[in-house]
Amino acid sequence: MKLRKMEMLNLVFVAAIFAAAAYLYPALPERVASHWNAQGQVNGYMGRFWGAFFVPFMAFVLDLVFLAVPRIDPKKENIEKFRKSFDLFVSLFLVFLSYIYALTLLWAFNHHFNMTQMMIPAFSLLFFAMAVLVQNAEPNWSIGIRTPWTLSSEAVWRKTHAFGGKLFTIAAALTLLGLLFPAQALWFALIPIIACSIAVVVYSYLEFTKLPRP
Repeated sequence: MKLRKMEMLNLVFVAAIFAAAAYLYPALPERVASHWNAQGQVNGYMGRFWGAFFVPFMAFVLDLVFLAVPRIDPKKENIEKFRKSFDLFVSLFLVFLSYIYALTLLWAFNHHFNMTQMMIPAFSLLFFAMAVLVQNAEPNWSIGIRTPWTLSSEAVWRKTHAFGGKLFTIAAALTLLGLLFPAQALWFALIPIIACSIAVVVYSYLEFTKLPRP
């Protein structure tokens, strides 16, 4: 399988996360904080091994999925039309994971802060990456806003993805407001993305109902 330049760089990035995990593993405590509540308080732990290597393993597996999808999708020729946007999404997603991982490592080494608030920039970046991806996604079976109505009509697909791209961009901006309101930071990420997800499904259905019937 021939890899694109960005795909190779992403694999190198994942390898760097593994290298960091291996280097820091001996210094980590026996229990590593792995989950925080909406107030940024720890309410879950992992053992040292999984605290060090869970995110690197997840990044590796997901990167393999991202490598496979454009090659096995029945409409892979359409995916090639927006490969730059897809590659950008994959890279930003890996940056998202590595940022969250870095925060957990800092916490493990007793650098404590409001975890929820610190995650806000990462969520905003992820939503922006989603916006870029869906705005450029051509019809396919694996990537994008896949509802029964977008998959049944290219016209509905294009309208829904244009609409969804705008909504996810707005969600990315609204999420950043969580930096100003630490106590409610999580809701500034959850509410916009949930609202966007519901809106694009409803929109795709409404657009489908407008199509002329045979």
